[in-house]
Amino acid sequence: MSESALRIAVVGLGYWGPNLARNFAALPGCSLAWCCDPSPDVRERVAPRFPQARFTGDLDEVLADPELDAVALATPVSSHAELAVRVLESGKHCFVEKPLAQSVADAERAVAAAQASGRVLMVGHLLEYHPGVQRLKQLVDSGELGERIYYIYGNRLNLGKLRADENALWSLGAHDVSVVLHLADEEPSEAIAHGESYVQDSVEDVVFCFLRFPSGLSAHLHLSWLDPHKERRFTVVGSRRMATFDDMAHEGKLQIFDKGFDQDARGYGEYITRSGDVFSPQIPNVEPLRVECEHFVECVRSGARPRSDGLSGLRVVRVLEALQRSLDG
Repeated sequence: MSESALRIAVVGLGYWGPNLARNFAALPGCSLAWCCDPSPDVRERVAPRFPQARFTGDLDEVLADPELDAVALATPVSSHAELAVRVLESGKHCFVEKPLAQSVADAERAVAAAQASGRVLMVGHLLEYHPGVQRLKQLVDSGELGERIYYIYGNRLNLGKLRADENALWSLGAHDVSVVLHLADEEPSEAIAHGESYVQDSVEDVVFCFLRFPSGLSAHLHLSWLDPHKERRFTVVGSRRMATFDDMAHEGKLQIFDKGFDQDARGYGEYITRSGDVFSPQIPNVEPLRVECEHFVECVRSGARPRSDGLSGLRVVRVLEALQRSLDG
């Protein structure tokens, strides 16, 4: 496409939509053309922050704009797939917040719509754009942690926010499953989940997940919004070294531990513990959402496949659905 300003709309102005609008409005070569939300009160509250944009409660009005290039969806999860299909079928590129859908069937419909329209579909798996996670991925792929990654575990814990429309698996797990799949580069062959609904009936507020992969890698996720700690942490244990990404840390978000077991050359089949240095590589201090929005704009302009494209979003939904079946079982 030409180098004229990319005109984009943000649909859904609740908790996250204004953050998307702020970033797209600030990007060079990008114009925030529309903001859409069904609530007049919400539109009135947000409108002064984006005077350059037109505000409406009608998505059809947005999609009817022939000069609009792309739409970013930050609507309730239950509407993601349906609205993504509408956006793509209207000929617009589509960014949709995670998860792509609440079922594999709906996610497949969105992916098919993107393929049929030839437009970009990108899912907002934000952590894949975090510089700390990107560096962790480099450590895994380069073999710096060892020839094999043994296991990964993640804690995503907090006190609040209770949701009635999705449980902790779908609300919190979409983040962590996307990171595990990003690091593993494979889909699990086994997915087991156990959870409990302590505060609201039939809405699990704590979930424990176990994933086993064909390579032998395993992963464990602890997801809860009923916990005294606020944690957003991943630990990756390799055959040579170990690493931890802690998103709550102000400094040293990524730490590499030169720890493990080395075969003892003095004996046959015996191992000695190695406990070496701990070091923390420099991580760029940039807002991951800014990186994510820049990536979407670049993919729209160049036609490149997004890192978290529709197929990536479908894989995450496939794992979440398998975990939900286990939870229900």
